[in-house]
Amino acid sequence: MNPIQAVALKEFQDGLRNRWLLSITIVFSVLAIGLSYYGSLASGQLGSPSLSTTIASLSSLSVFIIPLIALLLCYDSFVGEQESGTLLLLLTYPISRGQLLLGKFIGQGCIISLATLLGFGSAAVLIALNGNVAEVFSAFSLFIVSSSLLGLSFIALAYIISLVASEKSKAAGIALLLWLFFVLLFDLVLLGLLVGIEDGLTQQGLVQVMMFNPADLFRLINLSALQASDVNGVLSVAINSEFNSLTLLIIMLAWIIIPLGIAQLIFSKKSI
Repeated sequence: MNPIQAVALKEFQDGLRNRWLLSITIVFSVLAIGLSYYGSLASGQLGSPSLSTTIASLSSLSVFIIPLIALLLCYDSFVGEQESGTLLLLLTYPISRGQLLLGKFIGQGCIISLATLLGFGSAAVLIALNGNVAEVFSAFSLFIVSSSLLGLSFIALAYIISLVASEKSKAAGIALLLWLFFVLLFDLVLLGLLVGIEDGLTQQGLVQVMMFNPADLFRLINLSALQASDVNGVLSVAINSEFNSLTLLIIMLAWIIIPLGIAQLIFSKKSI
């Protein structure tokens, strides 16, 4: 077993031991199944809402929950181990810093991805029993893949926080501020620009600005599975974007690769 596999396995086993995988899976399952069967209550009806409405509701809630879970899972990945002395011990073994970072990313990424697949997949199976299997599979496949990528992007961002913070408590505070910025403040600023600029942003300009936020990018990816009537707020302006799902998924991959590269650069120069 090479060093990357060994670190990845250790991180995954730690996630199992700390009940992270079980807890995240339960949260996602309850969220998805609940919205699948009771999402129509908002309209005054009890029953299964349309697939489009379900995906829209899941996207709206997941964009808050997935980044928060990813940040909570990983904000202390390096600073926590540095405080306890285990990071210095790990680096005495025949393993490079790049291998250590990549191993952690694979192990913790598997926790998020597997929980997403099991949690949201359970709802997809239940909905498929009473609907069009091909349509449900297509919509939920895109949703599950984009949810996993969203989680991975915030894991990479959490590593940057963990490597620049001098203390675990400071890393937690920075992680919370980062979460608030991407899931709440960014859209408020964007809404202010839409209202404040005299001629407003063009649709293409709006979408391009939204690509600087992985949370908004996640929601944009899932627009392909939605009807225009199911989308509210800033995103309703961008629903007819010329960017297709594949292009947006590639951009989301950049939100994983670039922060991970920055984390590696910081780690390589960090004094332990």
